[in-house]
Amino acid sequence: MVDATKDTLSSYAYELSFSDLDDKTIHQVKRTLLDSIGCLIGGFNSKTAIIARKVAPKVTESPTSSIIGTTNNTSIDIAAFANAISIRYLDFNDSYFTPGGGHPSDMISASLAAGEYCRSSGKNIITSIALAYQVFCSISDVAPMLGGREWDQGLCVGMGAALSSGKLLSLSQEELGHSLSISIVPNLPLLATRVGELSLWKGCATAHATKAGVFASILAKEGMEGPYEPFEGKNGLWEKLNVDTGKPEIINITSAISSQFEPFGITRTDFKFFPAQILTQAPTGLALEIEKLIDINEIKSIVIETYSNCVSTPESHPEKWDPKTRESADHSIPFMVASAFLYGDIGINSFTDEKIASQKIRDIISKLTIIENSSFTNKRPEESNCKMIVELNNGKIITKETSYPKGHSQNPLTDDELENKFTNLAETMISKQHAKTISSLIWDLENQKNITALLDALIIER
Repeated sequence: MVDATKDTLSSYAYELSFSDLDDKTIHQVKRTLLDSIGCLIGGFNSKTAIIARKVAPKVTESPTSSIIGTTNNTSIDIAAFANAISIRYLDFNDSYFTPGGGHPSDMISASLAAGEYCRSSGKNIITSIALAYQVFCSISDVAPMLGGREWDQGLCVGMGAALSSGKLLSLSQEELGHSLSISIVPNLPLLATRVGELSLWKGCATAHATKAGVFASILAKEGMEGPYEPFEGKNGLWEKLNVDTGKPEIINITSAISSQFEPFGITRTDFKFFPAQILTQAPTGLALEIEKLIDINEIKSIVIETYSNCVSTPESHPEKWDPKTRESADHSIPFMVASAFLYGDIGINSFTDEKIASQKIRDIISKLTIIENSSFTNKRPEESNCKMIVELNNGKIITKETSYPKGHSQNPLTDDELENKFTNLAETMISKQHAKTISSLIWDLENQKNITALLDALIIER
């Protein structure tokens, strides 16, 4: 009953220590935590976060952790769930696609919940977050079915949350293996979450996976065993994902995963410049550049050349061309581009009911076409190429192009830009000085004995 993939991941999780992290990785963990906490504060009063906070305090069994932003506690798995929902709601947190992937910072709430309960040091929290990203990114790299075909990205999230929380809970290597197995086998999430008109659950699915990962660690700590061969056994994950471990390009799935452990995955993620799906970042940025140069009333046509994942038509994806919900609008290139042209700005207030229903936005959408540029598709995932061609009524043509939209790992937000993003989000709920206190604690995380001061600083509702 040997499962080499499970053993590789659980062994790595058990052995990883803060001393294994280089300065770049440590700094990137703190950047990512700052970005995620900003998103959490910005999403604190969302409908989904309010629902989660209504439910969470009803679960009070030990061990408990904070519902961030409040003075209430709940079980550590439900705390991870509620806090991840706040992080995820605005669709403003980080991304990683290779071609599997999703939003790895959805796992950070697992490290915060388990770390608070265990009174883990800042160094251990940093190590836990780096570990979660290693698992997420490594699986995404070798299992291309994820995020593209049948299964949703929560599969990677659950694995990362299981091992990162399990490490903070001081699980043995064997127990980490069981936690990993339990996080996978009963929790395969369907891609139905992200198909058609998107519901509120779009921003909750990976929070549920994070909760499942933490719960798996709690069970393993108490002696629960998971299936012994969750990856490589009969009806295991690799079989269900059609990953053939004998293919020449993979050779040995364990070796493939191990090869991804350096450099640290968290250093290869993208931050978002706009609060919307990662595929919308490039065309939205180009639209804002062109908007400054033209009278939008003179637009005759807009053509977007991009890679295959971004291509849609009103027939193939009607919800993207006529979105009815915020969740569909922030996943819609047509809506985002039209909004950029109409308003000259994109922010967290770009998705009001009035704007989502706007006929003016739909008038611009009617002039838009999205087509595949095969050379752009061939350069994925290393590049995120997009070209926008706008023709005006007088025949003038304006073209803008990018390979690395702002926030891409090859065109990253600077620390100052990230701090500004955090402050703008935080100031929707708290004062600038309050926000500065929080950011200072995050930048100094490796010197903190525990995260009590940070969580106290994050209290919004008393």
